[in-house]
Amino acid sequence: MRLSRYFMPILRETPKEAEIVSHRLMLRAGMLRQETAGIYAWLPLGLRVLNKINSIVREEQNRAGAIELLMPTIQPADLWRESGRYDDYGKEMLRIKDRHEREMLFGPTNEEMVTEIFRGYVRSYKDLPLNLYHIQWKFRDEVRPRFGVMRSREFLMKDAYSFDIDAEGAKHSYAKMFVAYLRTFERMGLKAIPMRADTGPIGGSLSHEFIILANTGESEVFCHKDFLDYEAPPADINFDDRGAVQDVVDRWTARYAATSEMHDAPAFEALPEAERVSARGIEVGHIFSFGTKYSEPMRAVVNGADGKEVPVQMGSYGIGPSRLAAALIEANHDEAGIIWPRAVAPFHVGLANLKVGDAATDAACEHLYARLTKAGVEVLYDDRDDRPGAKFATLDLIGLPHQLIVGPKGLASGEIELKDRRTGARESLTPDAAFNRLLAESA
Repeated sequence: MRLSRYFMPILRETPKEAEIVSHRLMLRAGMLRQETAGIYAWLPLGLRVLNKINSIVREEQNRAGAIELLMPTIQPADLWRESGRYDDYGKEMLRIKDRHEREMLFGPTNEEMVTEIFRGYVRSYKDLPLNLYHIQWKFRDEVRPRFGVMRSREFLMKDAYSFDIDAEGAKHSYAKMFVAYLRTFERMGLKAIPMRADTGPIGGSLSHEFIILANTGESEVFCHKDFLDYEAPPADINFDDRGAVQDVVDRWTARYAATSEMHDAPAFEALPEAERVSARGIEVGHIFSFGTKYSEPMRAVVNGADGKEVPVQMGSYGIGPSRLAAALIEANHDEAGIIWPRAVAPFHVGLANLKVGDAATDAACEHLYARLTKAGVEVLYDDRDDRPGAKFATLDLIGLPHQLIVGPKGLASGEIELKDRRTGARESLTPDAAFNRLLAESA
């Protein structure tokens, strides 16, 4: 992509309304535009990041056996009355009426709707287990939306819903999502720690929040220091092997880890002081197992092996991709701007032409841009007629993993500069060597 033809409205000044790092940098880098309180337009650069996050989430959900569908944003109020949640949910729910005075709502979550879909088609235990998920926009009318997309009113959510014939099956479905979440966040370069959590308005008796530690986190969390060295499950884990999957869950839940709502101070303080971690954290995922909370009132039943009807055991599993974009920045930035992990970076390489109009520099940049693009490396080519300092500042701000700096002085010696955005390391290489290095890292 040529920057001269791209839409990336960089802000030179920090917007006054931005309270935290991710909000400031997302606005400055031209990723977002606030349309009203807690509601944002995702501009091209931000949308590329959001799509990268969605792809990883989708791949890991599919790997764990979940099946994608797409449910609507608008839901009939009657479904929520069936479950008993319509009056209990509170003012966060946006309640509306259509032109025929039918009561509707903008979905804050989808337990009721997916249960209604399930009961319309599934009749036998032979069709279980089943896990259905979608990636869809949600709306919760926060009383005080703040921190950009970290706590917005409209947000993108991956929500999955499992259905099982019995509690043992539901436990395995929960464990599969637990493992899938560890892998999902690891692929994004995040260390996410599963912590015992409150079930809140979703309900149920078993719940874990996946927390990344960050100084700018919204809440205090407590855990054993061993979690900092745990490695995520391998890509080839067999999700049908109940023992292997449960072993992962057992290992990741054997040590103390809890959010402030579930914190047991005496149990935590019983740990040796050197093994305690008390920090700020950002929630990036939340999973629940709630049994028959929805299937009983909504009559989501199947015929068991003995021919008798039984309500299905259910769970729900959420990841907020829009929130994750901000969380990734909170965990990956410096004074100059964002530092994207490669897996979610909007582009892999920023190519800067330091002297547009110089024949040799233009030719070298065009050649590199064409070769890298053809090889499948995503390049943002800064071909604008602007000062080198402005180009350096822009590339540092938007945080692409690598920067290729091409100027007349280096080319006179047959070299260009390759900069690693994370480490700041710079290296002078021939154009061919730089190309081969970037190609190898893309493999």
